[in-house]
Amino acid sequence: MKLKIVRIVTATYVVPWHLHNMLVRMPGDFDVYVVGSEVSKNKDIYPSVTFVDININRKINIFADALALFKLARFFLIYKPDIVHSIMPKAGLLSALAGFICRVPLRVHTFTGQSWVANVAISRHIYYWIDRLINLLNTVCLTDSFSQSIFLFNHRLMHNKKPLPVLSKGSLAGVDVTRFNLKNLANSSKQLRLELGLHSDNFVFTYIARKTRAKGALDILHAFSKLSDMYPDVRLLFVGPDEDGEVNELRNTDRHLFINVIDVGYVSNHEVYLAISDVLCLPSYREGFGSIVIEAAAMGIPTIGSRIPGIVDSVLDQETGILFPVGDVNELVNAMIFFINNREILQKMGLAAKVRVKQFFTADKLYFSLKQFYLESVKSSHNSHCK
Repeated sequence: MKLKIVRIVTATYVVPWHLHNMLVRMPGDFDVYVVGSEVSKNKDIYPSVTFVDININRKINIFADALALFKLARFFLIYKPDIVHSIMPKAGLLSALAGFICRVPLRVHTFTGQSWVANVAISRHIYYWIDRLINLLNTVCLTDSFSQSIFLFNHRLMHNKKPLPVLSKGSLAGVDVTRFNLKNLANSSKQLRLELGLHSDNFVFTYIARKTRAKGALDILHAFSKLSDMYPDVRLLFVGPDEDGEVNELRNTDRHLFINVIDVGYVSNHEVYLAISDVLCLPSYREGFGSIVIEAAAMGIPTIGSRIPGIVDSVLDQETGILFPVGDVNELVNAMIFFINNREILQKMGLAAKVRVKQFFTADKLYFSLKQFYLESVKSSHNSHCK
């Protein structure tokens, strides 16, 4: 009989963005359920997965959170999963509480970057202690990068007095090297260039993330504004949802920041946008491993990223990209100028990034590690209860 595994997320967009590589592989080995807000929208894409809609708000809402906790606990009592595995803070907290209350045998959470790092004062302490509680209530927590594990260990989040474990060499789910393949995207990328009005002489920097301050959205706009004054043929592909509305406010108050910026909202085919890019920019203040980095790398695209836990694992400085001090807009500009003026080094770094993905970060390698982790953890848990 297959083990029952429940993956807990906050919202439906998390499924294709973060779970896709696992969900197309897991049903052959496990009975798989996905729980979260409106996740059933994905049921036609993953017919072998059972989707259960439970509204989990990303932001704190005491009444809605209590209701979600009740529904999660009821679901666990009815379906009796062997493993519950969450990602993202709110899903992690509610899953840990419900799983602990219902005594789910193996309770797992994967930390993919800490929200409290970019917060200040009281909110920083609240979110930090939420992570401490998640780590306490779960059987074991994972991270998606070694540097993040060390960072959390230094902040007293650990497992058996050691840094939290990491699957394989890091990453949340690895890269589908068939999907993120320039040759396979040749026709669609050519069409997208035409639609966006890009010419062969345009050098394209790309930002693909939620357009929030914590993800560095404002920093990339300010950096590119300085760059655009010097290099009029350079373009910025600015892709992702404007969740906090800050970017929209800037668009109304400081239009100069959007000169030569191609502003796009949420997309479901971000691989095509990567395919027309020269360099990926990820100036985050907090990050997990940075899945977008290795997706770009699979296409031979180097990354400019902040020197923070998580990104220092996905980007090898001066080998597969350039790291700069977090929040330093001038150094971000300098890194962008370097790539514009050094195309041969750009290509060399892109090739090194592609080789590294094939060596360590394919979806098959990450799924093998996850499968072994599940099986060994269940076996270990069973043996400990039999003693």
